[in-house]
Amino acid sequence: MLDLSKVKGKKVAYYTLGCKLNFSETSTFAQQMKELGALKAQSGERADICYVNTCSVTDMADHKCRQAINRLVRNNPGAYVMVTGCYAQLKPEEVAAIPGVSEVVVKDLKSFTPSCSRGDRTRYFLKVQDGCNCFCTYCTIPFARGRSRNGSIESLVGEARRAAADGGKEIVITGVNIGDFGRTTGEKFIDLVRALDEVEGIERYRISSLEPDLISDELIDFVAGSRRFMPHFHIPLQCGSDTVLKLMHRHYDSQLFADKIHRIKERMPNAFIGVDVMVGSRGETPECFDESYKFIEQLDVTQLHVFPYSERPGTKALNIAYVVDEKEKKRRSKLLLDLSKQKTHDFYAAHIGREALVLMEHSSKGKPMNGFTENYVRVEMPSDASLDNKIVKVRLGDFNADGSALKVVEL
Repeated sequence: MLDLSKVKGKKVAYYTLGCKLNFSETSTFAQQMKELGALKAQSGERADICYVNTCSVTDMADHKCRQAINRLVRNNPGAYVMVTGCYAQLKPEEVAAIPGVSEVVVKDLKSFTPSCSRGDRTRYFLKVQDGCNCFCTYCTIPFARGRSRNGSIESLVGEARRAAADGGKEIVITGVNIGDFGRTTGEKFIDLVRALDEVEGIERYRISSLEPDLISDELIDFVAGSRRFMPHFHIPLQCGSDTVLKLMHRHYDSQLFADKIHRIKERMPNAFIGVDVMVGSRGETPECFDESYKFIEQLDVTQLHVFPYSERPGTKALNIAYVVDEKEKKRRSKLLLDLSKQKTHDFYAAHIGREALVLMEHSSKGKPMNGFTENYVRVEMPSDASLDNKIVKVRLGDFNADGSALKVVEL
């Protein structure tokens, strides 16, 4: 186990894979190390300690984790290598067997510690909840993260106030299943949102992934009328076929999902809506995929996060007979990624010529600055250090060279 009394002056390299919750937890650990006198290893600098926060949502995620660990071991000979996160939680022996790994950190799946950290980023990430009680047939997250639990509204508001005192302007609310907030304390997510909205100094909140059946009309209406909560949603669909949703043991059908999208767009026509879609899950026949594609095609959403299904040991999905081969998964993924690209392009194009408020983020040397509008349109402009972490009004121009952002034509 790492001796924390001896980290002063040591250089630490941090590497995070997976979700925003992992990033939040890495940032919190990095802050603790900084307070103990450790230094962050700069690019190209050999580290004394390597901290890897892993993901295990798919086989590919496990593979990327192993690659990252091996690379850090190779580039930092003799370093103390700590590995944590879902891959470490689910397969600690496998991780411990990787040459060079010094410690596998297995977490307590019953406790909860709130955190609000930003690492090197402009936005802060506020962890409000952990764990999940859903047990979808394809998912190992409940085994890696435990049952749903959360901090109190009072403690989380305190974290937000500390972020504001530190100069924070924007907070992303994170967790495994944040709409399930309140299991521990008997409180409600909408009450947390209302309380955070009152924190002075924080100008923007973004809500990360929310299960569709846990998005209440009350929450949608509140965000629509809030000055601080942005018109930006990320909602996992997984599949647009009701047959597959039942096989997944999801808690909604396609009609409920469509109704939620309609409600959001009715109240916030310019809202950015990101959607998770899994392709090639067991039971997704060609007819089911076609049904799913057509459903997603007609949805008024902005972007798709597309990922292929992979077998996870111990999950009930393995009992479903119909299997999609890897070549077909890739074909389906490409179709959905192309659809996503078109939807995002159309959403951005509709904003050309408009004025918008953008939170600017610091840029790497020689590179343009980037920032996001209230509804998460990425914006690019020449670097100006005086605008770091500032919200500025701009007029949006045409796409940048690679089509990933809109250029600023005037401040």
